[in-house]
Amino acid sequence: MSQVTGNEEQAVVSLSTPDGTATKCAGGPYDGWAELFLRPTRAAVATLTGGLAPSSLGEAFADWATHLALFPGSQMHIVAETVREFMSLAGGEWRTAASAGAPKPQAGPPTREHRFDDPSWEAWPFDLIRQSFLHSERWWDEAACDILGVTAQHRAIMRFSIHRILDMLAPSNFVATNPVLQHRIIETQGKCLVDGVATLIEDWLRSLAGERPAGAECYRPGADVAITPGKVVYRNDLIELIQYAPTTQAVRPEPLLIVPAWILKYYVLDLSLENSLVRWLVGQGQTVFMISWRNVGEGGRTLDLEDYRRLGIMASLDAITAITGGNRVHATGYCLGGTLLAIAAAAMARDGDDRFASMTLFAAQTDFSEPGEVGLFIDAAQLDFLETMARARGYLDSAQMSGAFQALRSNELVWPYFVRDYLMGARGPMSDLQAWHSDATRLPFAAHSQYLHSLALANDLAEGRYEVDGRPIPLENIHVPVFAVGAESDYVAPWRSVYKIHRLMGTEVTFLLTTGGHDDGIVSEPGHPDRFYRLLARPADADGVDPETWMARTSSEAGSWWPAWAAWLDLHSSPPGVPPPLGGSGVNAGTLGNAPGSYVLES
Repeated sequence: MSQVTGNEEQAVVSLSTPDGTATKCAGGPYDGWAELFLRPTRAAVATLTGGLAPSSLGEAFADWATHLALFPGSQMHIVAETVREFMSLAGGEWRTAASAGAPKPQAGPPTREHRFDDPSWEAWPFDLIRQSFLHSERWWDEAACDILGVTAQHRAIMRFSIHRILDMLAPSNFVATNPVLQHRIIETQGKCLVDGVATLIEDWLRSLAGERPAGAECYRPGADVAITPGKVVYRNDLIELIQYAPTTQAVRPEPLLIVPAWILKYYVLDLSLENSLVRWLVGQGQTVFMISWRNVGEGGRTLDLEDYRRLGIMASLDAITAITGGNRVHATGYCLGGTLLAIAAAAMARDGDDRFASMTLFAAQTDFSEPGEVGLFIDAAQLDFLETMARARGYLDSAQMSGAFQALRSNELVWPYFVRDYLMGARGPMSDLQAWHSDATRLPFAAHSQYLHSLALANDLAEGRYEVDGRPIPLENIHVPVFAVGAESDYVAPWRSVYKIHRLMGTEVTFLLTTGGHDDGIVSEPGHPDRFYRLLARPADADGVDPETWMARTSSEAGSWWPAWAAWLDLHSSPPGVPPPLGGSGVNAGTLGNAPGSYVLES
């Protein structure tokens, strides 16, 4: 842990093993020179590959290729699959040609597949092109997953890698094979391609200049987003604490502290007027405090998770209790902020600190044993590679992490926008959520390394090995009511992974599953169309059920989940009373400026 006092930072952090302990191997007199050249080289390779370790990919391919080459049974299986897919495709085309309108077997596009929705894809030869591509996708699934002897991890990596290549080679991405794009070119007499090239050049120049994407300037924190009235009531070297002004005559006595992730800026929860969770909560009679993390640079490379806990959550708790005069606080954590909140809550429970009245976790993992597709690249080689990227500059840029997450769903988050913006010349207006995504932050090297090794790889928090102040903090020590939110389409924190909190705590756990993804599932204001959720509470010390049984026992409710959470907060709160003054009262009262503060404006 680094020691941060006032504006000074003094620390040495060495995290090269999963438990955070430093290791040093004996070597010869030239090891220092070797290290001098090795680290910059690895950093350059890591930058070129986006943080993917070539060794991890190479091991998976070698395992797959070796077993395919050595086992005739696997080769026969691939041949049989080739014949089956070809016969299915040829049979469908033959029946269509012989009898107009006859149904043909479909290759079965993947879930949430929208690349071929347009009716133009039904016409020949584009239907044949589409079906051929979808059949090839299914064939590669079989080739990647059904080779005997290949480890499950390597099969998953091969499937993931092949699908990313197929996403790039999809016929929807090319003029010659996309009928929708061809119609667009004819309609605009080729102008769409000229506009697309101009858009590509503009984006490229903005990227080289380190500027945000076009349209992001329409969503400025404090002017267009993050505009809920409030005051900065506390500041240290790592956070600003914002207290929002009440809009009701009475509020719940227990204030609400929100701990966002420091991967991106806090105002995802305070976007525009119509979809700000903060503004909505204030309107429900809640006193809301928000942590705004500082966008640290190279000088903050030694900041670790303990610094974020101590200077973030614990310092905020001290400030809130001093301002409100109470000693009970509802705590809410989002994404990585939720993981940190669980760490803080477990440490407080161990030490007899009972200031938390409840704990809410938005899309936050406490057990990393099944992290979804992200887990494909969580191994020692991959984490060392990512660590190399962060070590070179003292931090990891969140834009790099965002790019990695986009690659997980490139057929939804990359190539459709490539076609729309650069080929069809039809860039749409930027939304507040998209603008927020582009407002990148930086993750300190030490905190990033500790998160990767101790949480993601070793799963120390779920296994009871994670330590605060030199002693373990089992999550089972937490006895306050817990409200956990998962999102059906979340690929960052898959809902089944979030659901594992049931097995880690014996306290009352209310689990809510909402439609949407990691961000838009949380930003789900009342009135948002096509929103549904499921909700079920498990009493304290009751037996848990698996996710599938939980799904079977719940019913889908239409609308936003925010009112259900607000009702739960009211159930665990005292009767409403007079709102506390902004910044408190007494000789130490005061504010440090208007919301959203200064830290959120740092780039």
